[in-house]
Amino acid sequence: MNQIKKKPSEKIELNQFLILLMSIASAICAANLYYAQPLLSNLSTYFHVSSTVIGISATIIQIGFAIGLIFIVPLGDIVNQRSLIIVMLICSMAALLELSFATNIIWFTIGSLFVGITSIAQMMLVTLAAHLANPASRGRVIGTVMTGLLIGMQLSRTFSGIIGTYYGWQVVYQIASVMIGILIIIFYFYLPQSAPNTAMSYGKLIASLSSILRNQPILRSSSLIGAMMFASFSAFWTTLSFLLKSPVYNLGAQTAGMLGLIGAVGALAASIAGRVVDKKGYYFTLTIGISLSMAGFMYFWILGYQMWGLIFGIILLSVGVQTAQISNQAKINTLDAALRSRNNGVYMAFYFIGGAIGSFLGSYFWGLSGWTGVCILGVTFQIIAAVTHFFGNKHTTMVPN
Repeated sequence: MNQIKKKPSEKIELNQFLILLMSIASAICAANLYYAQPLLSNLSTYFHVSSTVIGISATIIQIGFAIGLIFIVPLGDIVNQRSLIIVMLICSMAALLELSFATNIIWFTIGSLFVGITSIAQMMLVTLAAHLANPASRGRVIGTVMTGLLIGMQLSRTFSGIIGTYYGWQVVYQIASVMIGILIIIFYFYLPQSAPNTAMSYGKLIASLSSILRNQPILRSSSLIGAMMFASFSAFWTTLSFLLKSPVYNLGAQTAGMLGLIGAVGALAASIAGRVVDKKGYYFTLTIGISLSMAGFMYFWILGYQMWGLIFGIILLSVGVQTAQISNQAKINTLDAALRSRNNGVYMAFYFIGGAIGSFLGSYFWGLSGWTGVCILGVTFQIIAAVTHFFGNKHTTMVPN
């Protein structure tokens, strides 16, 4: 039971047990945001609304997450992170349970907003891991924790696609609530204390976010790149269930969920990407990530109506997006340690605002011009990310590993 050791300085020793625990917890928390995606076609039928309207619920949950990132995650700089994480897990459990009893689209949308706001423990865990890690191995540690988070993102679609098909979408959220409850008990015994880095009022803390973004060019460019990468990712996964249900494939939510297993390949690449960041640097891995993502959307555009083309495109997109994500997060975690929670909150707020934009525009472009419109949208997001990366880095000083 003596898994967490303290040095005289009260610095927690980040051992493999704690890293694994954070990784598993990140997977469970991240999954909450994506259960609905393979079920959108089913939910559209259940609530008797159009694909565009049900797409708004996928957008709302990401907007809620962005709100939590901006107004709650920064608290990690001024309060005990362990207590904050446990409180948010309790709120998340309640929000998931409430969502499972939604009887109309309005209730479901409001419930989605609160699930998004309360599902932020995953980002607090990434920040805590970065804080406790040795600088020389920070990329590896972040990559390992992010591997769990990204596996949760991908396998959530498989889980909800299968469970939702056989037992109903409500059961998906009820099981999710139970898993969060188990996590609360485990964290109560094993999650270490973490003293805050800063002493200031909450008002000043939130007010400082704009200056933090303004005064850190690396944070600005990373945030925009992350937003565009996740916008393209969300546009694809939000509209995939519509493509599979179309006459081209005539398949359902279960297939969309199974394709999430293929997307998990990208999550496994996160740990490798973290090690590459430590050895090759951020610029190299970010270039690889953007290139792979662009190639994935070209496959969707040209070969998306053939299952093998769709599968290969999913692998490229997933590996590319996750590689870029690890590069960006490792980079911003080398900035001022006293700002770490706020830096991560700002970055991930941009990231999920981008995801919300991608989900909304993906549904809109699907209704407007079908799969071709979605692919054009995804390529556009990737071009913006590439331009920001290649030209933005000329005006920023790269932080050494």
